[in-house]
Amino acid sequence: MDYQEILFSQDASVGYLTLNNPSKINALSKQMIKEISHLLNRISTDESIKVLVIKATGSNFCAGHYLAEMVDAGVKEYRTIFDQCTRMMMMLHELPQPVIAQVRGIATAAGCQLAAWCDLVVAAEDARFSTPGVKIGLFCTTPMAAITRSIGRKAAMEMLLTGREFPAAEAKELGLVNRVVPLDSLDAETTELANDIAKASGFALSVGKQGFYAQADMTDAQAFHYAKNTIVMNNCSEDAQDGISAFLNKSTTTWKNR
Repeated sequence: MDYQEILFSQDASVGYLTLNNPSKINALSKQMIKEISHLLNRISTDESIKVLVIKATGSNFCAGHYLAEMVDAGVKEYRTIFDQCTRMMMMLHELPQPVIAQVRGIATAAGCQLAAWCDLVVAAEDARFSTPGVKIGLFCTTPMAAITRSIGRKAAMEMLLTGREFPAAEAKELGLVNRVVPLDSLDAETTELANDIAKASGFALSVGKQGFYAQADMTDAQAFHYAKNTIVMNNCSEDAQDGISAFLNKSTTTWKNR
């Protein structure tokens, strides 16, 4: 696909997906959603990429859906837009690689959803998170699903009901953000985190990420049963056996990612 609204680059084991339509505040247009989905599908089978960073050009992360596409249409068209966006969001959790959102400026509505649905979030001090749909008569129910799984219910309800902006520091206190860093350090801090994660076995990262989301909504007993069986299979992998042996022998190993 010839990408028009996103960019992609790779540095060693880290891939960088960049939202690239700053004139529209990197809004999630139908075209951008299509391009992101296509790229995520490619990355899902690329074993050379261990971590994916999602960032944006310009001074803002993402303003949510492209509202110009949300008027003067019918149920069928709106359903198609939200079906495709939901599928794209789900691909982030289904992706074997951990995904880090690198956020500056605003992350609004579906842009906030995009950040919340990534595995980790590194935010600049100027970042602001909000779900302002309520102010235009369009309650942010799809962002709600991601946000309530990232922060407590009371905080999520305040964000959704008021539509106010939550600055990065407050978002971190609530658990929506992992790290808040100065704007001029945002690239370096995100890259450092991504590279640190990428030191691990790609196979182990994939097992761990998928296992995390699978057990999150289980009962305690179900979660431990699932985790027990998963770690048994993980223990049989080449990387785990090589890693254990290297630890015991005080030597190093080269990951085979299997």
